[in-house]
Amino acid sequence: MNIVINDSSKLVNIFGKNDENLRLIEKEVSVEIIPHGNTVQISGDNSNVNIAKSIILDMVERDNLGVNNNIDEVSGSIRVKNIKSDHKKSDKSIIKTKIKTILPRSLNQDEYINSIYNNPLTFGIGPAGTGKTYLAVASAAYFLEAGLVDRIILSRPAVEAGEKLGFLPGDLKEKIDPYLRPLYDALYDCLPSNKVQKGLDSNIIEIAPLAFMRGRTLENAFIILDEAQNCNSIQMKMFLTRLGINSKMVITGDPTQIDLPANVKSGLLEAIQVTKNMTQTKQIKFSSDDVVRHSLVKKIINAYEKILKK
Repeated sequence: MNIVINDSSKLVNIFGKNDENLRLIEKEVSVEIIPHGNTVQISGDNSNVNIAKSIILDMVERDNLGVNNNIDEVSGSIRVKNIKSDHKKSDKSIIKTKIKTILPRSLNQDEYINSIYNNPLTFGIGPAGTGKTYLAVASAAYFLEAGLVDRIILSRPAVEAGEKLGFLPGDLKEKIDPYLRPLYDALYDCLPSNKVQKGLDSNIIEIAPLAFMRGRTLENAFIILDEAQNCNSIQMKMFLTRLGINSKMVITGDPTQIDLPANVKSGLLEAIQVTKNMTQTKQIKFSSDDVVRHSLVKKIINAYEKILKK
């Protein structure tokens, strides 16, 4: 099978430096790929050839969107195709902001983004490094820029790593900001820094601890609760019932990283059970297969899971 790349200026971004993207596809999909100028020849088992073709066409699409086809992006595309070779990526699994275009790197990421677009309430549940928080914040940035919501509200419970806020130095903002830093980082990665700062100053973008949500009805807003495993039952019910008209709510958490006292039940675990059969909500459960950080992170997560099962 031959694929022709019409614009030769795109070849480096599609093939990779020294054709490293093509070599990776060869290795992971078990095909032979030979580039001839702007033509790629793929040979091997028919089903594998079709998978390789689909991956290369994905790379062409990413190039058209201005996305750098680095090894991580290509690995993600391979992962999606290998898991479910007939899976079709919809336009709604692409997140576009002023700074970047973001595509899913796994099947679960694809379903997660689609759920965010199509449901008022989405749960992203699973280990670190799977993109739960980042994709939620990126989606919020898109919704704000597109005028689909009027504001973004990002929240976390201020209970992590065994620390109590009262024992930390500084005023309330200085105590809370370190817990919210990952949310700031994701925002600045998806939106121009001046727009983020302007949004924070005008409360169009609000980043606050969970306790600040009490008594509010949040309409025309994109609301994210991160690290939700550290909410208790009362806090989670309070947060879920803040959802107002024309709003999106995304709740993320890792049930294996609960920092609550041993006698306090995680509100996330309870909410998963309460909402599992409801319409207009979806639960996406990530695994180590969805990890998009260093490959060692996946190995670490798997090793811990084996120990915890004993």
